[in-house]
Amino acid sequence: MHHTAVLFLEFGAVLLGLGILGALALRVGISPIPLYLIAGLAFGTGGIVPLATSEEFIATGAEIGVVLLLLTLGLEYNASELVTSLKSNAPAGLVDLVLNAAPGAICALLLGWGPVAAVAMAGVTYATSSGITAKVLSDLGWIGNRETPVVLSLLVFEDLTMAVYLPVLTAMLAGLSFAGGAVTVGIALATVSVVLLVALRFGRFIEAFVSSPNSEVLLLKVVGLALLVAGAAQQLQVSAAVGAFLVGIALSGELAHETQALLAPLRDLFAAVFFVFFGLQTDPAKILPMAGLAVVLALVSMVTKLLTGVYAARRAGIGKAGRARAGIALIPRGEFNIVIAGLAVTGGAHPDLGPLAAAYVLILAAFGPLAARLVQPFITAIAKRA
Repeated sequence: MHHTAVLFLEFGAVLLGLGILGALALRVGISPIPLYLIAGLAFGTGGIVPLATSEEFIATGAEIGVVLLLLTLGLEYNASELVTSLKSNAPAGLVDLVLNAAPGAICALLLGWGPVAAVAMAGVTYATSSGITAKVLSDLGWIGNRETPVVLSLLVFEDLTMAVYLPVLTAMLAGLSFAGGAVTVGIALATVSVVLLVALRFGRFIEAFVSSPNSEVLLLKVVGLALLVAGAAQQLQVSAAVGAFLVGIALSGELAHETQALLAPLRDLFAAVFFVFFGLQTDPAKILPMAGLAVVLALVSMVTKLLTGVYAARRAGIGKAGRARAGIALIPRGEFNIVIAGLAVTGGAHPDLGPLAAAYVLILAAFGPLAARLVQPFITAIAKRA
């Protein structure tokens, strides 16, 4: 009984604190993710008040948070839109990959961290935060702009790249041989291909199975299916997060919109727990020595994402103001970057990788939305002049 009481006290205090931090972020006009990470730093290893009982419970909640984040992201698209978007925007997606994976990989190699850490850091600097970017587009009224489909197609390309990248990273972290790694990646690609094929050909049957006029039943079916597929994907050496993303893609239309509305509060709750958990795993005393390097890496990443957005929007025939908006919208980092860093830290890639990734995400998760607000007047002036 004492254990349960302490668990409730600790977890309740964490959630209440997150609620207060979220309200503060809304008032200031920034993403709450940096504040959630800071909260985790305060209660984790080397923090002010380390948690004694609830950390294992929070770890499970964090895994569910990743699954729900990627499930709701997958609900934004259907399989046919995904395939069409990839075909038309593949060149811009490749430019995005090269420009933004390079800074992290080069940084790790220059520091002498080795090839495994270099691959992990490439992923940390590559992926834009879909959640934060979507919120920026919505908050600033950019959803209906011509450049928004370009931004979303780049996000989709990144998510599918992650479907290949995460098994590669997992195999490297596990120390598998080239043959073993190739088998792992082959299984992952086959799994992703099969799920995409099922979504394209038999999506209506999946929708018929999960559909229900009762919101409680619908929520239970969708979350249950997502967790089952995520678990199966994990067993097949594919990221559980990617499995959940593909489940979201299989659902479309009105059902997807209804499911999104039901999942939103649950996703936000567990996503907040996920960011806290990453902070719990990072010693704040190790972040300060990495702060200067994180700032430099963040500045380089801002430039490379701006160049990516400008290139992609220019290919689509969009004007100067739209190109600037596209680049700025791609700056934030968040959920996927932390997922990758978490995998790398757990796999023992390098002890300094976690603190560097935490500082890097803190900077770009906070500055990305703020930068968009600050440059909005200048972009409007450019549009008027044009």
